[in-house]
Amino acid sequence: MAHIGWGHLKDSEGYGKLGDSINDYRAVTKEELSTLESSTINLKHAAHGMIFAKKSNLLWNLYDQKGLVMMQVRFDGLLGFPGGLVDDGEKAVDGINREMHEEIGLDLHKYSFTENHHIACYYQEMKKMILHFYLMEVSPEDFATLEQKTLSAEEYGIETCGIVRVPLFTMGDGVRGFPAFLANQFAGNARAELIHGLLEAKLFSESEMGTALKAYKDYAESIKSKTHL
Repeated sequence: MAHIGWGHLKDSEGYGKLGDSINDYRAVTKEELSTLESSTINLKHAAHGMIFAKKSNLLWNLYDQKGLVMMQVRFDGLLGFPGGLVDDGEKAVDGINREMHEEIGLDLHKYSFTENHHIACYYQEMKKMILHFYLMEVSPEDFATLEQKTLSAEEYGIETCGIVRVPLFTMGDGVRGFPAFLANQFAGNARAELIHGLLEAKLFSESEMGTALKAYKDYAESIKSKTHL
């Protein structure tokens, strides 16, 4: 198939470019954000959110499910959270609500994000981008309803190619489950956001996360030299 280039997507192509590392994103405080915004730098903002529910449940009478966390397969083949670029003149919180409605059909009268849901800001200096991350808890029943509504969302099949539940357990080999999930390709710093969100939501303790991260890193290192179809 002939390579047709970026067309009218050229202006936004760089924001989702592959190859970012965790070191490319620096957490910033509200004070630092204010300083950046008052500078001469022409910043672009993006806002994403993690919707979760707490639901302790033993899978196969073995593994504690811990809860439900919503991520998505994006249009570019990467894993990420619902959300996207904030329009010029739009507040980040308004941007995430608009994007959530477009991508997953979020009922903003019932589930609207507020400033109280904002848990982190990151600065990507190369892209001159500020990433806002939000966290919202819903009931397990509402979580299932939200999953079903994604099928009729405006951007389903366009920006969103499907909703994914994060496996919040580790199987008997110490890798399959959550550690193996972390080895997928994530958009931007979505992997770091997931880790931060799980700790903030208290779905993982610091000790549990440390064990899972070690298993993920060991696994990722072990497959570097292997070829996969």
